[in-house]
Amino acid sequence: MGRVRVYLATSLDGFVAGPDNDLSWLDAPDADAKASREAPTDALTYADFTADVGAMLMGRTTYDVVQGFGEWPYGDMPVFVATHRVVHNPPGTVTVVQGDIERLVQHALQAADGRDVYVDGGALVRQALAAELVDELILTVVPVLLGDGVRLFDDPAVSGRYRFLPPTVYGDMVQLRALRIDVFKA
Repeated sequence: MGRVRVYLATSLDGFVAGPDNDLSWLDAPDADAKASREAPTDALTYADFTADVGAMLMGRTTYDVVQGFGEWPYGDMPVFVATHRVVHNPPGTVTVVQGDIERLVQHALQAADGRDVYVDGGALVRQALAAELVDELILTVVPVLLGDGVRLFDDPAVSGRYRFLPPTVYGDMVQLRALRIDVFKA
Protein backbone atom coordinates (compact mmCIF):
# COMPACT_ATOMS: atom_id res chain seq x y z
CA MET A 1 0.00 0.00 0.00
CA GLY A 2 1.16 3.52 -0.74
CA ARG A 3 2.26 6.08 1.79
CA VAL A 4 0.58 9.33 2.80
CA ARG A 5 3.06 12.13 2.19
CA VAL A 6 3.26 15.89 2.50
CA TYR A 7 5.60 18.05 0.38
CA LEU A 8 5.54 21.73 1.35
CA ALA A 9 7.65 24.85 1.62
CA THR A 10 7.52 26.71 4.90
CA SER A 11 8.88 30.01 6.12
CA LEU A 12 11.27 30.15 9.06
CA ASP A 13 8.36 31.09 11.29
CA GLY A 14 6.24 28.14 10.17
CA PHE A 15 3.90 29.58 7.55
CA VAL A 16 3.02 27.68 4.35
CA ALA A 17 1.32 30.75 2.86
CA GLY A 18 1.34 34.43 3.66
CA PRO A 19 -1.70 36.62 4.32
CA ASP A 20 -4.49 36.04 1.78
CA ASN A 21 -2.76 32.77 0.77
CA ASP A 22 0.11 34.70 -0.81
CA LEU A 23 2.90 32.49 -2.19
CA SER A 24 5.08 35.21 -3.70
CA TRP A 25 7.62 34.70 -0.90
CA LEU A 26 8.57 31.40 -2.56
CA ASP A 27 10.19 33.30 -5.44
CA ALA A 28 13.87 33.92 -4.82
CA PRO A 29 14.48 37.68 -4.52
CA ASP A 30 17.51 37.87 -6.79
CA ALA A 31 19.46 35.95 -9.44
CA ASP A 32 22.08 34.65 -6.96
CA ALA A 33 19.41 33.23 -4.69
CA LYS A 34 17.62 31.62 -7.65
CA ALA A 35 20.85 30.01 -8.83
CA SER A 36 21.60 28.70 -5.33
CA ARG A 37 18.22 26.96 -5.22
CA GLU A 38 19.06 24.42 -7.87
CA ALA A 39 18.47 21.04 -6.25
CA PRO A 40 21.55 19.11 -5.16
CA THR A 41 21.65 15.42 -6.01
CA ASP A 42 20.59 14.34 -2.50
CA ALA A 43 17.45 16.51 -2.52
CA LEU A 44 14.00 15.12 -3.17
CA THR A 45 12.81 17.29 -6.03
CA TYR A 46 9.14 17.88 -6.68
CA ALA A 47 9.41 15.84 -9.90
CA ASP A 48 10.98 12.91 -8.04
CA PHE A 49 8.38 13.19 -5.28
CA THR A 50 5.41 13.21 -7.66
CA ALA A 51 6.83 10.27 -9.64
CA ASP A 52 5.74 8.06 -6.72
CA VAL A 53 2.34 9.72 -6.28
CA GLY A 54 -0.80 8.04 -7.57
CA ALA A 55 -3.39 10.48 -6.21
CA MET A 56 -3.61 13.84 -4.51
CA LEU A 57 -5.87 15.00 -1.70
CA MET A 58 -6.11 18.78 -1.71
CA GLY A 59 -7.94 21.35 0.39
CA ARG A 60 -10.33 23.77 -1.28
CA THR A 61 -8.30 26.89 -0.57
CA THR A 62 -5.23 25.28 -2.12
CA TYR A 63 -7.32 24.26 -5.12
CA ASP A 64 -8.48 27.86 -5.58
CA VAL A 65 -4.88 29.14 -5.34
CA VAL A 66 -3.64 26.55 -7.87
CA GLN A 67 -6.49 27.42 -10.25
CA GLY A 68 -5.10 30.97 -10.25
CA PHE A 69 -1.78 29.70 -11.68
CA GLY A 70 -3.33 29.21 -15.12
CA GLU A 71 -2.60 25.79 -16.61
CA TRP A 72 -3.52 22.85 -14.36
CA PRO A 73 -0.15 21.55 -13.07
CA TYR A 74 -1.13 17.98 -12.12
CA GLY A 75 -1.68 16.45 -15.54
CA ASP A 76 -3.58 13.16 -15.43
CA MET A 77 -3.12 12.60 -11.68
CA PRO A 78 -6.43 12.03 -9.88
CA VAL A 79 -6.97 15.00 -7.54
CA PHE A 80 -9.56 14.90 -4.77
CA VAL A 81 -10.62 18.33 -3.54
CA ALA A 82 -12.08 18.31 -0.05
CA THR A 83 -14.80 20.93 0.12
CA HIS A 84 -18.43 21.59 0.98
CA ARG A 85 -18.65 24.35 -1.63
CA VAL A 86 -19.49 23.96 -5.30
CA VAL A 87 -16.51 23.68 -7.65
CA HIS A 88 -17.32 25.19 -11.04
CA ASN A 89 -15.76 23.64 -14.16
CA PRO A 90 -13.04 21.56 -12.50
CA PRO A 91 -10.36 19.91 -14.64
CA GLY A 92 -11.32 16.39 -15.72
CA THR A 93 -9.05 14.72 -13.15
CA VAL A 94 -10.63 16.56 -10.19
CA THR A 95 -13.24 14.94 -7.97
CA VAL A 96 -14.95 16.86 -5.19
CA VAL A 97 -15.05 14.88 -1.93
CA GLN A 98 -16.45 15.34 1.56
CA GLY A 99 -16.05 13.50 4.83
CA ASP A 100 -13.70 13.03 7.72
CA ILE A 101 -9.98 12.95 7.05
CA GLU A 102 -9.67 9.20 7.64
CA ARG A 103 -12.29 8.45 4.98
CA LEU A 104 -10.80 10.96 2.54
CA VAL A 105 -7.30 9.50 2.89
CA GLN A 106 -8.59 5.93 2.47
CA HIS A 107 -10.47 6.97 -0.67
CA ALA A 108 -7.32 8.61 -2.08
CA LEU A 109 -5.19 5.55 -1.21
CA GLN A 110 -7.62 3.31 -3.09
CA ALA A 111 -7.47 5.60 -6.12
CA ALA A 112 -3.65 5.70 -5.92
CA ASP A 113 -3.66 1.92 -6.52
CA GLY A 114 -0.59 1.09 -4.42
CA ARG A 115 1.23 4.35 -5.08
CA ASP A 116 1.57 7.28 -2.66
CA VAL A 117 -1.01 9.91 -1.77
CA TYR A 118 0.07 13.55 -1.70
CA VAL A 119 -1.84 15.62 0.87
CA ASP A 120 -1.68 19.36 0.21
CA GLY A 121 -3.20 22.41 1.85
CA GLY A 122 -2.58 23.80 5.33
CA ALA A 123 -5.89 22.84 6.97
CA LEU A 124 -6.04 19.41 5.34
CA VAL A 125 -2.42 18.63 6.23
CA ARG A 126 -3.10 19.63 9.86
CA GLN A 127 -6.13 17.31 9.92
CA ALA A 128 -4.06 14.43 8.53
CA LEU A 129 -1.29 15.10 11.05
CA ALA A 130 -3.79 15.25 13.94
CA ALA A 131 -5.22 11.90 12.84
CA GLU A 132 -1.65 10.50 12.62
CA LEU A 133 -2.15 9.58 8.96
CA VAL A 134 0.97 11.25 7.52
CA ASP A 135 3.79 8.78 6.89
CA GLU A 136 6.33 11.32 5.63
CA LEU A 137 6.76 15.08 5.85
CA ILE A 138 9.03 16.78 3.33
CA LEU A 139 9.46 20.41 4.29
CA THR A 140 11.65 22.90 2.48
CA VAL A 141 12.42 25.77 4.83
CA VAL A 142 12.79 29.10 3.05
CA PRO A 143 14.80 31.79 4.91
CA VAL A 144 12.04 34.36 5.19
CA LEU A 145 9.94 35.52 8.13
CA LEU A 146 6.31 36.17 7.18
CA GLY A 147 4.84 37.06 10.58
CA ASP A 148 1.31 36.16 9.48
CA GLY A 149 -0.53 33.81 7.16
CA VAL A 150 -1.36 30.10 7.13
CA ARG A 151 0.58 28.17 9.76
CA LEU A 152 1.49 24.57 9.18
CA PHE A 153 1.42 23.61 12.86
CA ASP A 154 -1.49 25.62 14.22
CA ASP A 155 -3.54 22.87 15.81
CA PRO A 156 -2.98 21.66 19.38
CA ALA A 157 -4.34 18.24 18.34
CA VAL A 158 -1.39 17.63 16.00
CA SER A 159 0.78 14.87 17.42
CA GLY A 160 3.02 12.06 16.32
CA ARG A 161 6.61 10.94 16.48
CA TYR A 162 8.89 11.29 13.50
CA ARG A 163 12.52 10.58 12.74
CA PHE A 164 14.55 12.91 10.55
CA LEU A 165 16.55 11.77 7.57
CA PRO A 166 19.72 13.82 6.97
CA PRO A 167 18.81 17.37 5.88
CA THR A 168 19.67 18.71 2.45
CA VAL A 169 20.86 22.26 1.88
CA TYR A 170 19.71 24.09 -1.28
CA GLY A 171 21.90 27.17 -1.17
CA ASP A 172 19.84 29.35 1.17
CA MET A 173 17.13 26.73 1.90
CA VAL A 174 17.04 23.50 3.90
CA GLN A 175 14.96 20.45 3.03
CA LEU A 176 13.86 18.36 6.00
CA ARG A 177 12.44 14.88 5.62
CA ALA A 178 10.75 13.20 8.56
CA LEU A 179 9.31 9.69 8.59
CA ARG A 180 6.71 8.60 11.11
CA ILE A 181 8.49 6.31 13.58
CA ASP A 182 6.34 3.23 12.90
CA VAL A 183 6.93 3.71 9.16
CA PHE A 184 10.68 4.13 9.73
CA LYS A 185 10.89 0.76 11.54
CA ALA A 186 9.07 -1.07 8.76
